[in-house]
Amino acid sequence: MSIRVAVTRGVSSSISECELTHLDREPIDVDLARTQHARYERVLADLGCCIERLVEEPEFPDSVFVEDIAIVLDEVAIITRPGALSRRGERSSIEAALQPHRPIQHIGAPAILDGGDVLVVGRDVYVGLSTRTNVNSVRQLREFVADYGYRVTGVGFKDCLHLKSSATAVSDDTLLVNPDWVDLSAFSGQACIVVDPAEPRGANVIRVGDTVLFGADFPRTGERLSAEGFDVQPVEATELAKAEGALTCCSLIFESAQA
Repeated sequence: MSIRVAVTRGVSSSISECELTHLDREPIDVDLARTQHARYERVLADLGCCIERLVEEPEFPDSVFVEDIAIVLDEVAIITRPGALSRRGERSSIEAALQPHRPIQHIGAPAILDGGDVLVVGRDVYVGLSTRTNVNSVRQLREFVADYGYRVTGVGFKDCLHLKSSATAVSDDTLLVNPDWVDLSAFSGQACIVVDPAEPRGANVIRVGDTVLFGADFPRTGERLSAEGFDVQPVEATELAKAEGALTCCSLIFESAQA
């Protein structure tokens, strides 16, 4: 019998020194960020996730964003090569956490890849091409998953850090999308729900079983999902949003036979 695992990590005391690309730097309340992150972990636990919480890494400001360091598929885990040099030291602890659960592959130079740019929908893997992820990573991912039946496609987008800032999966065939940041035609074969225009950053949500977690700052988008029949739950994440983080960034969620 499998269990649902969520790998998380504590908020670094140096989070205010995080990498920023599209946002202006503003003060981050570390205590509030930790409180909100702990609530996020409790929500995941309440939805049946076994939380595997890694220790804080003060030397790595962005290390709470564990999603960027690995892609976890049913068959394999792929350790990324983050586009930001400051983040590459985060890989060893994530790899150690995933080794009991999956065979491991590694993205190598000259590829760069952030997990936030990788959107998995059924057997389709969309890879956002960004300042953090290049075409070499698309080629390597194709090689790693060739035997497992996945289709890997590079996708362009704009005005946000990662592909999953503009689109995330709410089911195996439906996406929540900001069409101003990514062209809907990139996702042929998928149904798309569009975020409320007043909430451009609302496209990043997490599907956990039959529940979709959405940012509490985006109630209109949550209402759209609810109207489409999804069971939705708001989660506060205002402080980590100042570090260009969102809900998917803060966990690696997967099924495992390990207890």
